[in-house]
Amino acid sequence: MNHIAHWIDGAETAGASGRTAPVFNPATGEQIAEVDLASTAEVGEAVKKAKEAGRAWREASLSKRSAVLFKFRELLASRTGELAAIVTREHGKVLADAAGEVARGLENVEFATGIPHLMKGSFSEQAATGVDVYSIRQPLGVVAGITPFNFPAMVPLWMCATAIASGNAFVLKPSEKDPSAALWLARLWKEAGLPDGVFTVLNGDKEAVDALLTHPDIAAVSFVGSTPIAKYIYETGTAHGKRVQALGGAKNHMIVLPDAELDAAADAAISAGYGAAGERCMAISVVVAVGDIADPLVEAIAARLPKIRIGDGTDPASEMGPLISAQHRDKVAGYIEAGAAEGATVVADGRSGDLPEDGFFLGATLLDDVTPQMTVYTDEIFGPVLSVVRVDSYAEAVQLVNDNEYGNGTAIFTRDGGAARQFQFDVNAGMVGVNVPIPVPVAYYSFGGWKASLFGDTHMYGPDGIHFFTRSKVVTSRWPDPGTSAIDLGFPQTR
Repeated sequence: MNHIAHWIDGAETAGASGRTAPVFNPATGEQIAEVDLASTAEVGEAVKKAKEAGRAWREASLSKRSAVLFKFRELLASRTGELAAIVTREHGKVLADAAGEVARGLENVEFATGIPHLMKGSFSEQAATGVDVYSIRQPLGVVAGITPFNFPAMVPLWMCATAIASGNAFVLKPSEKDPSAALWLARLWKEAGLPDGVFTVLNGDKEAVDALLTHPDIAAVSFVGSTPIAKYIYETGTAHGKRVQALGGAKNHMIVLPDAELDAAADAAISAGYGAAGERCMAISVVVAVGDIADPLVEAIAARLPKIRIGDGTDPASEMGPLISAQHRDKVAGYIEAGAAEGATVVADGRSGDLPEDGFFLGATLLDDVTPQMTVYTDEIFGPVLSVVRVDSYAEAVQLVNDNEYGNGTAIFTRDGGAARQFQFDVNAGMVGVNVPIPVPVAYYSFGGWKASLFGDTHMYGPDGIHFFTRSKVVTSRWPDPGTSAIDLGFPQTR
């Protein structure tokens, strides 16, 4: 059986804790590997080596850092299919979706190649007589990323490209459910010329997470996961003096106004609701049907569901793969039962139908007549379950979104430009789509939600990513002529 180790100081390093976790192929249910789980002591040793390597990397010129990023980008672009296959094998998503994930991660690497420009400060000449003032941005030191199972390649690339380009050493704690993508990226960084120790992979569970959150040499922690864990990461990390950005869960709404193009809205709901089997923090989980479009919209979505091809992600014919684990599949299936018990209309039940015999599969589920009091509405299900809430007006739809505890992403489908513009003004969410169901920002903007979807002050990657992984320093300088200095006990004046 394949054994997955850590990556420390530029090489694969077997774990010493004696603890491991199983890694499965979700499409077959077969255990395909075991992964080492780091102890607190192992985290400490790895961080020590990262700190040593980080000193030299901080001193590397911006042009040298940029050259490494460019080389990494070339290697990643040429091997997208290789990484996508690893993602599909351990996560289960179809190959096309996995390749799309890698492509979005690649965009962040491309953004980070511009680090000489992104790290530019400002300069004010003659701020006072003979005095110049300028600002610079400097790396934090050793920073950590704790990433989820649903994007084992993209989310690490959201973090590490910006962090490393900014001059930090980066320690990645990937999900123990699908850790191989992280090790693959580590080898690619080495091939690109990144010095040993600047990129570290520590596989682990809560023990490793807590060790990173409390280690005095970890300056910042970036996290993506569920809201309860995001809150824990934020509170624990900040209590130990760290800068933390913790992206949590979501309940993303797609509002469909009566004037929307019906087929486009139905296609978007299918794509955004069932892609990656719903295991996306930006997946649409609630369709808010406004007025008399509700009946035809539900019918249009339901008519498309039997056409979704469910199967092994390595099969080019498959459009939707399995869920990550048997436990998660059963949990999602439980929400279908709960929805029916609470009064929702089960239009399509993913627990039945033509599903593969092996693996952790669940079909596309559609629930109608859902109300905000039902658990299928209040909870983040993270599976292929789409709920339809019916409302009478635009104002009621916006209120529904704004009253929800989450504020990650939202979308509106309409042919009315005025309504769309008003929506982006009214809605309380960090990312908004207009006739775009999954409004994930391009790499030169930043990703992040509001309310219980984000703990911390900055969003992820893009300009916010540069600010998160660096800190500003202001320098005031004066070069007086010899013999002209004098004692002045008064408050400094800018004259």
